Amino acid sequence: MFTIDASDPTPIYAQLERAIRAEIVAGRLSGGSQLPTVRQLAVDLRVNANTVAKVYSELERAGVLSTQRGVGTFVRETAEPHAARASAQDRERALHQMTDRLLADAHGRGLTIDEIIRHLESRRTKERE
Repeated sequence: MFTIDASDPTPIYAQLERAIRAEIVAGRLSGGSQLPTVRQLAVDLRVNANTVAKVYSELERAGVLSTQRGVGTFVRETAEPHAARASAQDRERALHQMTDRLLADAHGRGLTIDEIIRHLESRRTKERE
């Protein structure tokens, strides 16, 4: 379901958070979908369980996930992440920071901004189909 690249300089928790959010945005995880337990996902990804717990906790605080003790962790039915409620200025600041990270990561892998844009346009087209 999720993948982690050990050779990627991005911290594991950030890779996992990004992967979960990407699955939700792509529609592969919808509201009410249950995520693997912290232990199970840690075993599957071969990462520390504390890392998975940290990601789940951060996503819960952001309003993306909800945890029900003894039942599991789920994608919120009405996922309304903090960024969706933020002011236009906050959204612009967040977008600027995300773009800077994306461009830095891409540069480190030898990718150009034109390649990124083509890839994003392709993703948008696929998701509209």
